[in-house]
Amino acid sequence: MSESYTRRRVLAALAAVSVLPVAACGGVKGGSDDAGSDYPTRAVNFTVPFAAGGSGDLISRAVAKAAEKPLGQSIVIANKPGANGAVGGKEVLASSPDGYNIALAVKSLFAITPLVVEDPTAIQPDKMEIVTTLVQEDYVLVVNAQSPYQTVEDLVKAPSVKYATAGVGTGGQLSQALLFKGAGTKATDVPFDGGAPAVTALLGKQVDALSGSLAETMEHIKAGKLRPLAIFSTERSEFLPEVPTAKEKGYDVVVDQRRFIIAPVGLPEAVSTKLEQAFAEARKDSAYETFLKDNYMERWEVSDEEARQHLKDSAAQFESLAQKFGLTFKS
Repeated sequence: MSESYTRRRVLAALAAVSVLPVAACGGVKGGSDDAGSDYPTRAVNFTVPFAAGGSGDLISRAVAKAAEKPLGQSIVIANKPGANGAVGGKEVLASSPDGYNIALAVKSLFAITPLVVEDPTAIQPDKMEIVTTLVQEDYVLVVNAQSPYQTVEDLVKAPSVKYATAGVGTGGQLSQALLFKGAGTKATDVPFDGGAPAVTALLGKQVDALSGSLAETMEHIKAGKLRPLAIFSTERSEFLPEVPTAKEKGYDVVVDQRRFIIAPVGLPEAVSTKLEQAFAEARKDSAYETFLKDNYMERWEVSDEEARQHLKDSAAQFESLAQKFGLTFKS
């Protein structure tokens, strides 16, 4: 990752996240109490702004399937990857607030992407309604099983490193950038449109390392195709108890991902309530619970206000980490 990011861009990034406190009370809902009382009368479109097969795609399909019965209509998934979820998210938020267009959103889009990309049209938290929160995922640093790097120490001492990410402004990018900058390693990021293609690149030895979610990497780890070196969490993962945290290795890097569902502001109260109730029921579904366990995901089920506060706090935390490590970016 380039280090030519200027102070002007940092200030722009801070300005981009400064709207978060305004949104603490949640998105604006509109319409009369009886507006949309017959909702839904047709299928609901669910945009997943990431490539098929990645962690975001997997959780979206699982919760959508579980929500169809309580909602009373089918939920149609459409993958529209690009810009860490911004492309698909913007399209949905620009649509009519009638409940027929929803999208997956991720914490990194609001807490990390503004540090990396100047976007005057960026999605602002006060311009969206949070339908429901879903999951929290940790990032694990992995290399190809045939890589000569057996430990974090081996990797950071390499003459140079090319590392894959699920896109610009993602947690995988930030966690690796902080690690390599802190270690003084000459490293270059190689962004992909989603976790699945990033993992494929590592399996094909096109890159040297990857910080990816457990959902995207664990099956390859268990199959002996990828080697885990460290996890970017506060404590060791119950799924990889033998893998040290980055903090244990001397690098104070803690980065996770949170996923939630959004809709345009102005949803009629009846529509908003029906969506919230459908996904609340979906989270109780036994098949959904099995999916979470099978894909190494933890529940993140908090209120709208708590979710918005977490985004605000994370933006400040990651900005502080970037300054601590002297990390600079450019778009």
